[in-house]
Amino acid sequence: MTKGKTYSTGRVRGIVSNLVTVAIEGPVGQNEICFIQHGDTPLMAEVIRVEGRRAFVQVFESTRGLQPGMEVTFAGHLLEATLGPGILSRNYDGLMHDLNTMTGVFLKPGEYTSALDLERQWAFEPLAEAGQTVQAGSWLGEVDENGIAHKIMVPFQLEGTYELKSVAASGEYRVEDTIATLTDEQGSEVSVSMRQKFPVKKAVRAYRDKPRPYRLLETGVRTIDTLNPIVEGGTGFIPGPFGSGKTVLQQAISRQAEADVVIIAACGERANEVVDLFAEFPELDDPWTGRKLMERTTIIANTSNMPVAAREASVYTAMTIAEYYRSMGLKVLLLADSTSRWAQALREMSNRLEELPGPDAFPMDLSAIISNFYSRAGTVNLHNGQTGSITFIGTVSPAGGNLKEPVTESTKKVARCFYALSQQRADSKRYPAIDPIESYSKYLEYPELQRTLNQEIDPDWTDKVNQLRNRLIQGKEAAEQINILGDDGVSIDTHLTFWRSEVIDEIILQQNAFDDVDARTPMARQKYMADKILEVVKTPLDFERYEEVNPYFKRVINALKQMNYSEFESEKFNRHLGELKDILGERERELEA
Repeated sequence: MTKGKTYSTGRVRGIVSNLVTVAIEGPVGQNEICFIQHGDTPLMAEVIRVEGRRAFVQVFESTRGLQPGMEVTFAGHLLEATLGPGILSRNYDGLMHDLNTMTGVFLKPGEYTSALDLERQWAFEPLAEAGQTVQAGSWLGEVDENGIAHKIMVPFQLEGTYELKSVAASGEYRVEDTIATLTDEQGSEVSVSMRQKFPVKKAVRAYRDKPRPYRLLETGVRTIDTLNPIVEGGTGFIPGPFGSGKTVLQQAISRQAEADVVIIAACGERANEVVDLFAEFPELDDPWTGRKLMERTTIIANTSNMPVAAREASVYTAMTIAEYYRSMGLKVLLLADSTSRWAQALREMSNRLEELPGPDAFPMDLSAIISNFYSRAGTVNLHNGQTGSITFIGTVSPAGGNLKEPVTESTKKVARCFYALSQQRADSKRYPAIDPIESYSKYLEYPELQRTLNQEIDPDWTDKVNQLRNRLIQGKEAAEQINILGDDGVSIDTHLTFWRSEVIDEIILQQNAFDDVDARTPMARQKYMADKILEVVKTPLDFERYEEVNPYFKRVINALKQMNYSEFESEKFNRHLGELKDILGERERELEA
């Protein structure tokens, strides 16, 4: 709160779980932050509805022990994220309180910690000069944050243009020290430090324009990169039943994707999965930098046992941090696990407000809320000509694996990539369990991406992708015929169609995340293996009995799989390639004979 300014106050009048009704005195704004004085502990809350002299607030803490008559003080600002050097490698809750600096094992109500280290000195290097005209998002200088050039920018809250009156010289500064002074059009001075705040539910607009994305985001996961690619600045989601591998797939993408910064929002996941995040990420090596992956990662954690308001805040806080780093010209990967918990939090609060329910009692405006959130991702052209991007991938946990439920359907309308996890594939240990038929990438329809793929990978790449997909569809149909009619009830051609699709499934779709080589496949290798597999499945074959088909293709699959487990173009790789050629050659010689 600003010293000398008077803020509105109120008194608690009603309590329904973490929804509190407050009788207010003075003006109060939508989404304004307030504090309920519970003894010596101020509990943070957010205004979600104002009706006359009543405000309905959602409390970010447990409301146990709250009583009518308790004093409420309004803060005069919205829910904000604290932005500045030192965010990376931190573990935050949904309100951006540093979990590592909290006392004790359990979170205590009202214990709020600083998001940044206020005493740490940062080596600042100026990038702008006095006299320049600047605006929100303009780069004033930079500091080194775990090997990343962290730009110090004109605060996003400022509107219009300013003249840079002065900028600090190279040296060591704390985040609250003044590093620049701006002058507005009226001649008033504005001091700028390395720390700024911005409302989490408001999109950052500090860029020139937002073009349609067109560059492939390489994830190292073959079934994504080859068949259903996502782009830099794209959106996707991973729905699937419990136990089908949503969290594991997200973690694999976070380790391997070609991104500068990774932000993980554990927005309502179960505690054991969040503990895995905290335990594993500090130990993982970053394949891109050679450092620890956690050095370019931030985790926002709100587990299922935390109040629904904190769960809702976590996704917005994560997106605001992502927008902050995007404004530095960086490629940001934002992962949310799981957006279903966020939607359930919205449903709980909507029900407590006695709003008109939509399908499955979710809010009527659920689709609009999800759409507005996903729209904050994307590629942007900054005012200085640089480019930044946020690629957003969320998981959805539909009850009973029902992909027709409201959260999945609402997300499907806005996300351009749909990675449906199949319980059947998970049960048969075909990981990642992405269903190749149900899943899709609408980015493949973009002429811009088609041109990029054909230029950077192969002139006929999109055509080859369609060939692989068609083979998989034909293989699924053949498998259904074999299951119904039996092995001897279908033609040998049907068996060939099935086993050719199995080659694609075993070698491209399936991937071993625990193998050092197979865990991540660069695009050049994916192109080589796709060509080799198309060569295999197009090879004309003639068998007299269906019993001969199975052994032949199992030998082919084994040779290709050993290639997947070998360093690309190494001696071992070439040896298994030779085995594959021998198998194919044997069959050709038998046909000639």
